[in-house]
Amino acid sequence: MKRLLIAATILCTVVLMIPAMLVQLSSGPADQQAQTTAGPAPEEKAWSYDPEEDIRVKVYRSQTETVEELPLEQYVIGVVSSEMPADFEVEALKAQALTARTYIIKQMLEPSDIQVPGGAMVTDTVMHQVFHNEEELKTLWGEEYEWKRARIEEAVFATQGQVMTFEGEPITASFFSTSNGYTENSEDYWQNEIPYLRSVASPWDQTSPRFTAQKEIPVTEFEQRLGVDLGEDSNLGTIAERTDGGRVAKVVIGDKELSGRQVRDKLELDSSDFQWQLNGDQVVIQTRGWGHGVGMSQYGADGMAKEGRSYEEIVRHFYQGIEIEAVDPYVSKLTAKKE
Repeated sequence: MKRLLIAATILCTVVLMIPAMLVQLSSGPADQQAQTTAGPAPEEKAWSYDPEEDIRVKVYRSQTETVEELPLEQYVIGVVSSEMPADFEVEALKAQALTARTYIIKQMLEPSDIQVPGGAMVTDTVMHQVFHNEEELKTLWGEEYEWKRARIEEAVFATQGQVMTFEGEPITASFFSTSNGYTENSEDYWQNEIPYLRSVASPWDQTSPRFTAQKEIPVTEFEQRLGVDLGEDSNLGTIAERTDGGRVAKVVIGDKELSGRQVRDKLELDSSDFQWQLNGDQVVIQTRGWGHGVGMSQYGADGMAKEGRSYEEIVRHFYQGIEIEAVDPYVSKLTAKKE
């Protein structure tokens, strides 16, 4: 009887263990299959420059009066490093990288009327895009070179191979430092109306150190620069019209009419959003914003990034109705031009 009881106990134990063993055996290979299918986590793409890259940019170096040729992405790094502070938000730096790349691709496909010496495509000045090479940046940045370079490379590589287009063509990707709270319609500063360069709000610019400025000019110099005569009563004239972006469209001084851009250029003002008053023998001029005001505001981009906006959201705000596309078709066009 005792033996039968022991045998029954062993049998029950075995019966209870079998289902658990079957579950374990069936789950093991399934887990391994899932791991095999998923594979290890993908590694981030390691970037390395290709010295044989098809697209190379020829830059006229204004200081040395030489032409420097370099791969597209190295050029973009040099532009972003020169045009936007490295401590701006990374998403703003990405927007600047996308803008710089689009600008040069557009310039290479449709060169402007500006003649560049030595067969170069662009200058390294504000006439096109400011550019410094690696050695120059090491001198400019000193001990801060490593972290600044790494930050800008991160932004450039994140947007690698992308350009902004409108109706299938790269856009005129104009940009500037600081708005007066709004960007400018293209035709209010240049001659042509460009559908994606519309006036949009940019309230973030108020944090810019160049949001407001003041300049004093002697009356005699003011008259000479603008080609006007204020008369004995020193009448500064009337700001007769403003643009959608709040900048001066037209000013009338005596019998002479000038555009806001003409006044800005002749008096070397930060912006064409200005007001002025007479103080003794000085004309005191207050301005808001810094730059022509058309396209992307750099301080606006940084403000949007600080609010958590992506670089795609940033550029789509400042360039209305655009698409972000691969640069490949335009590379093919440029390669075909060489042949």
